[in-house]
Amino acid sequence: MLITEKELLKKYDAPYRIWQGIPGIERSRGGRLFVTFYSGGTKEAYGNYVVLLKSDDDGRSFSPPVAVAYHSEDYRCYDPCLWVDPLGRLWFVWSIMPERAVYAVICDDPDADTLVWGDEFVIGHDTMLNKPLVTSSGRWLFPIAVFAEKLQKLQHDVIDVAPTQTKESGAFLYESTDCGKSFRRLGTPDLTARSFDEHMVLELKDGRLMMLTRTFYGISQTYSADGGHTWSEEQPFSLGGPNSRFYIRRLKSGRILLINHYLYTGRNNLTALLSDDECRTWKGRLLLDERDEVSYPDAVESEDGYIYVIYDRERGCFKKNFEEAKRSAREILMAKITEEDILCGRLTDSGSRLRQVVSRLGDYAGDAESMFQKEKKR
Repeated sequence: MLITEKELLKKYDAPYRIWQGIPGIERSRGGRLFVTFYSGGTKEAYGNYVVLLKSDDDGRSFSPPVAVAYHSEDYRCYDPCLWVDPLGRLWFVWSIMPERAVYAVICDDPDADTLVWGDEFVIGHDTMLNKPLVTSSGRWLFPIAVFAEKLQKLQHDVIDVAPTQTKESGAFLYESTDCGKSFRRLGTPDLTARSFDEHMVLELKDGRLMMLTRTFYGISQTYSADGGHTWSEEQPFSLGGPNSRFYIRRLKSGRILLINHYLYTGRNNLTALLSDDECRTWKGRLLLDERDEVSYPDAVESEDGYIYVIYDRERGCFKKNFEEAKRSAREILMAKITEEDILCGRLTDSGSRLRQVVSRLGDYAGDAESMFQKEKKR
């Protein structure tokens, strides 16, 4: 499933992608940036694959794919995630249908000239888009969702995938206490308006876990006082959203970073905010990108305090033909910012920058017409 041979990787490079989106980002201890997202075909469907790029110049330029997760036209690799664990290892994670499993491979030395990957293995059931959390006690918590039945049907109708065979659904956490050698599924909150979940978890200063989950009304918040086994009744999060992915994480300073759509009319006004009182109030507001169809942020904080944010713009999928797709930006973009930038509401650091292009698609080198014809026949 994991492709690393240079010649085979060429057919997954930008000239052979009609659309792209749903990105993730990580930074190695040596400062190498990694970016992932997925593409394949003309939309989110069977035949999708996940690409991994790297940058050795702080994100000013990115390589062609250095690895690709792809199975076949009868499978779908999607919703990738990147994570550098406390041991410094890079986890490359993706979900696959119709198996509906979350797969991972680990690179022990992500700063090496030649990346060497371990064997693929399964973490859990269905999909994981966001980074794990390492708690103060050393537990690793992986946010893995099994979609609700109505969402499974929606995916099947719109994205052409098979529904899961399990009757259990929820925004679960999977726990590992042995550095990723084994996993145990914990509990899930009871949510009334689940969308595609895409949940993230914080450990609060009082020891509780706080889970934020994407819902049809925006974002829900729930709490666990027993390490993720049981959860409180849901409440709407103070800063909602347009039913889309968000990012939340505690920074090294102790503040909590939220990247979300703010004062939005749809998926626009992607904004970074900070809280220093455990998400009760928010201060600072740095507008990362005000344009329409900017979405799905992921981020990572470097040792020197910079925050790298990745997101997509106008993915170009679900279009009638290539000319229509080509009118979309089809961009993966990055911002490099600091906490001071957010607090001031503008870039104050000489190293900060916005709207850095990671990948932008142009003309298609293959037979685009046949790709769209193939989709019509499905």
